[in-house]
Amino acid sequence: MTIRRFIPCLALAALPACLAAEFTPVAERPKIESPAITEASGLAISPTRPDLMWVINDSGGSPEIHLVGTDGGDHGKVTLKGVKNIDWEDLASFTHDGKSYLLVADTGDNNAKRETRFFHILREPALPTAGEKLAGTVPAAWTIQFRYAGGPRDCEAVAVDAKAGKILFISKRTTPPELYELPLRAPKKNAILTATPIARVAVKSPGGDLVPFSNQPTGLDITADGSLAAVITYYGVFLFPRNPGQSWAEAFSRMSVALPPHLLGQAESVAFSRDGQTIHAVSEGRATPIARYRLK
Repeated sequence: MTIRRFIPCLALAALPACLAAEFTPVAERPKIESPAITEASGLAISPTRPDLMWVINDSGGSPEIHLVGTDGGDHGKVTLKGVKNIDWEDLASFTHDGKSYLLVADTGDNNAKRETRFFHILREPALPTAGEKLAGTVPAAWTIQFRYAGGPRDCEAVAVDAKAGKILFISKRTTPPELYELPLRAPKKNAILTATPIARVAVKSPGGDLVPFSNQPTGLDITADGSLAAVITYYGVFLFPRNPGQSWAEAFSRMSVALPPHLLGQAESVAFSRDGQTIHAVSEGRATPIARYRLK
């Protein structure tokens, strides 16, 4: 999706109002069928199959990445070899040098005690053929280890800007939330990178205090063309358009556009379709419904 799709607005300044009107909730909500997905904390659409998406469970579970249809169907899982699920909180998909990748964000830290966190990057596993289910183990292609300059932070919202070669992530429990950025590849092997905030994120729930922690980001994604970002909280989905030539720091510093509430029990994940015309969101819990917003 590109900003040009919103040309019907009279001026660029009117863009946020257009976004709120153009993305509308979809009534049908299929449920995730896999009984193994009980705490869906990360969601990413497959770069190679628009009808499939990858899902991870929250902290303490097996280091598994589940393959699910956009209709909720169970298509199996793979285990990330040699990696622990300390506190997996988000999942991103992207294409780099013509190859499809997934990024697992082991960045959760409810008690702000972890000195270092990890981004595990892996090649997207080969997708199963019709009637088969995915199985087996896959290795990480590389891992990025990092710490925060200001001390431990909890983070559940992570995305990849493949064109810029950057990982974007937002702190959850700071007020306001803060945006961080790290390179997709560490400059030196086994280096521990340091993340410093580059912007404050303007998320403001119209629901006020009606929904607890309604301004805390629990998931993040950006469109494949880098023109739009979506942040999910326990209240709803917030959009951040990025103009040509604008940095993500500038885009996230602007007031966000709130979509209608998703009405999920404990929303943890958000993901754009590859064409940017559909936003998917899921919650923790068994058989979670897949909430969707679709571009008119």
